[in-house]
Amino acid sequence: MSNSFTRNRPLWIAGGLTVAVMVLVFVAGWLFGRADEKHERTREVAARPAQAETALGRTDLRQLDPLRRGVPVDQEAAPQPMWRVQNTDVRRERAYPMQPPTIPHAIDGYQVDKNSNRCMLCHARANAEKFQAPPVSVTHYMDRDDQFLASISARRYFCNQCHVVQTDAPLLVGNTFQDIDRVLAAAEAGTATAPATERTQ
Repeated sequence: MSNSFTRNRPLWIAGGLTVAVMVLVFVAGWLFGRADEKHERTREVAARPAQAETALGRTDLRQLDPLRRGVPVDQEAAPQPMWRVQNTDVRRERAYPMQPPTIPHAIDGYQVDKNSNRCMLCHARANAEKFQAPPVSVTHYMDRDDQFLASISARRYFCNQCHVVQTDAPLLVGNTFQDIDRVLAAAEAGTATAPATERTQ
C-alpha cells in the first residue's frame, strides 16, 4: 500500500487539489449568486412605481406605520434628533377631563425616589404660594379609602407616573382634536368646526 501510494503520490495530490478547487468554485459561485440575487431584488423594489396615496396618507403597502415618517418597514430609518424639553413654565390646557396636567418645565436631575421628592419642594400645598406653583390636588392626600392624610399619599408619590414633560418635536401624526370647551363654544356660536365624527358623539 505504501509503495503504491508513493508511486502514485502526484496523482493523489492532483486529485486533492482538484477537489479543493471545485469546492472553492462552488462556494464562490453560491456567494456571488446570492449577492447578485439580492442586488436584483433591490433594483426591482426601487424601480417599482409608488402607489397612489390613500386617504390615510400611506404611499406604499409596505408602509404600515405612519410613525416611521415614510420609511418602508424593510428599511432602517435615520434616527431623529434629540428634541428639547419645553421649558416655558406656562400651564397648558387639559385635553380631556381628569387628564393629569403636563409638566411645563424641565425636570432633568430631579430626585424622585423613596428618600426624596423634588417636585414637592414647590408643589406641596404648604410651599405652593411661596414658589407660585400650582399645589397638588387634594386627591393626592387621600388614601385608597378616601381618608385624608397629613402628607402626600404613597399611591401619588411618584409624580412622573402620570405627569410628563413635553418636547418641541413636530407631530408625527396629524391631529384635529379639540377639547370639549371649544366644541361646545363652537356649537353655541353656530360655527361648529369639529370633525363630523366628533360632532356626532
